[in-house]
Amino acid sequence: MKPGTLKSPRREYCWSSGLLKAVVALAILMAGVIIGLAASSSSSSVLGSSSLSLQAEAEAAAAAANSNNVIMVAAAAAGGGGGAAANNNNNDIIIRKRKKKKAMATSATTTQLLDFRGFVDPGSGSPWGHSMSDPELFWRASMVPRAEEYPFQRVPKVAFLFLTRGPLPFAPLWERFFRGHEGLYSVYVHAVPGYTGRYRRSSPFHGRQIPSREVSWGSITLVDAEKRLLANALLDWSNQRFVLVSESCVPVFNFRTVYEYLVNSAHSYVESYNIDVPQCAGRYNPRMAPEVTEDQWRKGSEWFELSRDLAVDVVADQRYYALFRRHCTPSCYPDEHYIPTFLHLWHGARNANRTVTWVDWSRGGPHPARFGRAATTTDFVAAIRNNGTRCLYNGKPTTVCYLFARKFAPSALGTLLNLTTTILDF
Repeated sequence: MKPGTLKSPRREYCWSSGLLKAVVALAILMAGVIIGLAASSSSSSVLGSSSLSLQAEAEAAAAAANSNNVIMVAAAAAGGGGGAAANNNNNDIIIRKRKKKKAMATSATTTQLLDFRGFVDPGSGSPWGHSMSDPELFWRASMVPRAEEYPFQRVPKVAFLFLTRGPLPFAPLWERFFRGHEGLYSVYVHAVPGYTGRYRRSSPFHGRQIPSREVSWGSITLVDAEKRLLANALLDWSNQRFVLVSESCVPVFNFRTVYEYLVNSAHSYVESYNIDVPQCAGRYNPRMAPEVTEDQWRKGSEWFELSRDLAVDVVADQRYYALFRRHCTPSCYPDEHYIPTFLHLWHGARNANRTVTWVDWSRGGPHPARFGRAATTTDFVAAIRNNGTRCLYNGKPTTVCYLFARKFAPSALGTLLNLTTTILDF
């Protein structure tokens, strides 16, 4: 362009257009920066709020877990090894729960042991399941308070001690006998270890099986079982009379008659005698002298009835029990001699020297007669109740000498149940 000539309008327009584009681009860039910062700020705010919310929820969950003693495990937090970690944590939870349960059980047991009601009657409301050994049980049962007055209302009860090998075929008869007299009796069953009788929850036999040991006929283990039954029954301070019966034994009077007869008696009922025959005096072992001499030796029926005082002395005895254990071998039959001899030595005046359980030995042999359905009649039961014999009750003559009878076969159950509405009167 020559000097003095005008500038080209096109070139001026291009410069203006470029400047405008630059300004617009700058404005867009600034706007983008502002929008980005705003978005970033908003995101941070939202994320921060979410993080605080999650943290609060986690703290609340942890607090809830601590208050309930439960550990919540999030397996996903363990990453690739989450499964193994979850299993480990689950095992920890199980172990902790078991420890907690055991601690609670220990606390409950301690509370029960310290509870007065539990001490007076440890069997009320729960089946027998103590873990005491025989020496521990006998020591515990032989405790006698020196205070004359009882600090609780005590109604005397009769403890029925069932010494059995297994099932109780006459349980339905006994259930009818006990019915309506709750609070006046207690039931204890010594069966073979591992045997569990099946009874309705309402049955007086439900949950009444005591911890037992093996028993063999004609050995000292029968005495062990008798003392075990007595000791468990002595744990209930309301039990005042103790009757030993077998699975073949039945009552021949109603409960009220039996209860008043025993509770009001001034004597215990243990058969005790000494006659010069091989089955009695012939079983004496001279090695028992001088603790037990030949003229002090006694024999009697195994099926006893004892007052509480005498039951405590039998359970507490170690001196004469050890003597019989050493020198009364199976042919001696300690269950027929130990208690009769012990009571003769120390409590002769307090024993009626007779049994309240009828049995028939007239046929001879090592076992008494057994009666089934055909032999069990109304006349037969009436003869047991009043067979013409007379005995002393509290120093006065009476014809009511037997309250129970044996041996009955299971086939007699139906007949005996029918007799409860007539002669037996229960």
